[in-house]
Amino acid sequence: MWAGGDLREFAMRLWSLFWLAFVWVLLWGDITWGNIIVGLVFGLVVMTVLPLPRVPVEGRLHPLAAIRLLLSLMVNFVQSSAQVAWAAVKPGPPPLGAVVRVHVAIKSDLVLTLAVNYINLVPGTMVVEIDHLRRMLYVHIFDVSKQKYIDAFFKQTAYVERQFIKAFERDSEWHPSPFHGIDDDYHHVPFSDRQRVAEEAERDRPSRGMRRRRKDDK
Repeated sequence: MWAGGDLREFAMRLWSLFWLAFVWVLLWGDITWGNIIVGLVFGLVVMTVLPLPRVPVEGRLHPLAAIRLLLSLMVNFVQSSAQVAWAAVKPGPPPLGAVVRVHVAIKSDLVLTLAVNYINLVPGTMVVEIDHLRRMLYVHIFDVSKQKYIDAFFKQTAYVERQFIKAFERDSEWHPSPFHGIDDDYHHVPFSDRQRVAEEAERDRPSRGMRRRRKDDK
């Protein structure tokens, strides 16, 4: 069925239809009702005749958390761009790059793809391989000449992992797709890994509260 099996899948297909119509209008370069209607018809034909593999939608979007994630991407982009630019012009030996392995506790293939794109968009990092079954990412880092650079990368990756889970696949709202087996070890992400992410998020909250109290004391 074109509309999908549930409301979430239908919403994703509707988004794809509107996106194809938007691309059609951009190609013609003229926003008219005729182009919009033809774009919708064209998108419907493409999705019906040339369907892509079904991508299960198993979480729920939280707009505020997604906006915070987008803002953090902008900040990271600016900061990393400045660091890469400085490394390119500063005197001395070139930066020492390396590939490191990162384990993430993201269940959904769709959300994992978004997280990989996030990492790739930040200058100085590039995902070179994904171990789908073990949820391992092999990431090339621009500079590992100092331990603090490596620690900063792992800290940032842990933050990205937490924010994507908070924005798209909170455990309390997780509904496994019928296209996958329903178990606690879905996609080889055991409960202990998700608990680790929750504990890291809890450690962040008290630190913010302490900073607020210090400001109030002043």
